[in-house]
Order: sequence, then C-alpha cells, then structure tokens
Amino acid sequence: MTSPRDGNRVRLLQCGVEFFPALEQAIDAAVRDVWLETYIFADDDTGRRIAAALARAAQRGVAVHVVYDGFGSAAHIGALGVWLRAQGVEVAVFRAETTWNKLRRSRLRRLHRKLAMIDARVAFVGGINIIDDLNMPEPRHPRYDFAVAVEGPIMMPIHAAMAALWLRLHQQRIEQWRDALAAFPPEATAVGDQHAWFAFRDNVHRRRDIEREYLAAILGARSEILIANAYFFPGRRFRRALLRARRRGVRVRLLLQGRQEYVLQHYATRALYGVLLEAGVEIHEYAPSFLHAKVAVIDGRWATVGSSNIDPFSLLLAREANVFVRDDAFAARLHASLVHAIRFESVSIQHARWSQRPWPDRLLTWLLYGMARGLMSVLGYGRH
Repeated sequence: MTSPRDGNRVRLLQCGVEFFPALEQAIDAAVRDVWLETYIFADDDTGRRIAAALARAAQRGVAVHVVYDGFGSAAHIGALGVWLRAQGVEVAVFRAETTWNKLRRSRLRRLHRKLAMIDARVAFVGGINIIDDLNMPEPRHPRYDFAVAVEGPIMMPIHAAMAALWLRLHQQRIEQWRDALAAFPPEATAVGDQHAWFAFRDNVHRRRDIEREYLAAILGARSEILIANAYFFPGRRFRRALLRARRRGVRVRLLLQGRQEYVLQHYATRALYGVLLEAGVEIHEYAPSFLHAKVAVIDGRWATVGSSNIDPFSLLLAREANVFVRDDAFAARLHASLVHAIRFESVSIQHARWSQRPWPDRLLTWLLYGMARGLMSVLGYGRH
C-alpha cells in the first residue's frame, strides 16, 4: 500500500461506454509514453479500437508498452498481439501458457490488474478488461463494471508498479529500473482536492495490502458497508469482519453475481448465504447481465474501485490493483449507482425463502463448497 495522498482528481467511469472513449482519447493525446496492463485483450471491435489507438501513438514516436496475461488473453487475443508488435508497440506476455507449466501451482498467479498510464499525466485503474462489454453469451445489458481516471500525486506509485513489472518481465537490472523511474517527476503536481491512494498485491512483499485496506475500513465502519463484487468467496477473516460489523449495528449490503458463470464459484459463494443472511446481511444478485464490478463504499465516504475480487484467487494468488478514495462526492456517485442496481436490476435474497430451498439444491451447494475449500487446501491456502 502507498501512503494516502491529497491533491488528486479521481473520476468514476461506469462500464465500457464511459471507460473506452476516455482511454482512447488519453492515448491519442499521448506525447511521451503509454503503459497498459490487462488480464484480457480481445480481438473484437473494442480490442481493435484500442489497439488502433496504441498503434497510432507508436507511429508518431510515443513509447508504447503493453502487457497482457498469458492465460486470460489466450482464447481472446488471436493475431492482435502480432499486429501490435508490427505497428511498433512493445508487447510482453505475463506467464505465457505452455505445456510444461499447465500443472504447476504458480500457473494460477496471474496478472489480473487493469492499469493504464499516459505521459505521467493520467492513469486508469479498475476492473474493465480490453474486451467488448457485450462480448458474452446472450447479452441483455453490458457487463456492470467500473474504472477510475486519476490525476495527481497518486500516479507516482502507479507508474512505479507498472515500470517495475515491465522491467522484471524483461529481466533488466535494478540500475535500469532506477533510470526508468528517474523520468518521473519527484513530486507530481496537485491537480485536485481528493484524498486517494493506490494499493496492489503481488506474491512477494505486498501479499495482503488490498485485503488489509478492506478489513481496516470494515472494522471501522459505523453506519453502512456496501460491496459489489463479481466473485465473492471470502476467507474466515473477511467473513468475521462483516459479521462483527452487523453486531455493531452496521448495515451490510452485498451486490453479487446473479448469473452462473463458473459452476464451482457460483455454488461455493451461495453456500455462504445462510450464515450471512441469518446475521442480517442483505444479499442482492445482479440480474440483467454479468456483474464484473469490484467496488465498495463504506460510511458514505470511503470507496474503492479496482480489479480485486474478494476470493482466494484475487486476495492470495493474482496480481491486483485498487484505488482507494476518501471523498464524499466520489463515494456518493458510486453509492448511487450501486443502490440503483440493487433496487431496479437485482433480485433480493430473503432468508426465509433461502432456508427453505429444495434439498437437492442445498446438497449441490454444500458439495461444491466442499470442493472449493478442498481445492484451496490442496493449493496451500485453506486456512485463510
């Protein structure tokens, strides 16, 4: 985690309809460098649109660096990676899929963060991959997701994290890492009045930074915790924090995935509903489309937007990145979107009806929950 910084401007971007035009415009305005990291880079209309902007930047002399995950993009990128290289874009693949590494536990340590930075002027952090919002089975609405555009001192740690990964992937020496960081101003200029900070997790020194931020905010909550998360399978520590908040009288609302995307994850998550509902936690399942958001608002002031789900993959294995903001106006806008989704686009799960589900459904839920917990134990993460 980096220290909280004042003097930032943080703008909320909802879904691809707001995110992709802002990203494309920033790339088209680049004069020095563009950095982009993503889990999925798809060869579809949206992916080709962003790729074209990256190519235009490279062709006018901008240094363009793109990193995509070898597993996440394997089924999506097609020939687009080759095309980007041919246009002068520097492309790196994080843990490319090969025959020999498919059975290694380290294969699960993916690059799941979604970051972009242009000219040390503006950065983007969030949960939105470079893929069309409607690129999914039977879409009724776009994926529900968020990103932020940030300016100000918060960009310094974002730049450092992205440069460090790029140099690591190219096995460059620490001297070159220092040279890369030397190009960044020692203190970025304040451009606003928002209090914000950046946190990321890796498998070395920052294993629990994002989880710690969540837990600190939850344990200090006084009135309301509102979390929207695509893949919600928290460990004991996180569940206990939510239950303690309820015992203090804090209202806890969860907006979760309503559509079944991954069978094991879907049923394992639902196995937690009983104890949460009994404690008074309100659970709502998003219905119109796939929920892909990883956001939260606490006490109407603290908010986070990023790539980290609340599950073992994000909190214990993958490289993730979130921005945290302490600002009433920003929190209010995110809160309003989530409340709208709860009221008009979600199904409320009631404890009485949930406890009376047919026994085959209950049996399947607990069997798959046991499988999920067993898998985590086999991987060495069962005690979390």
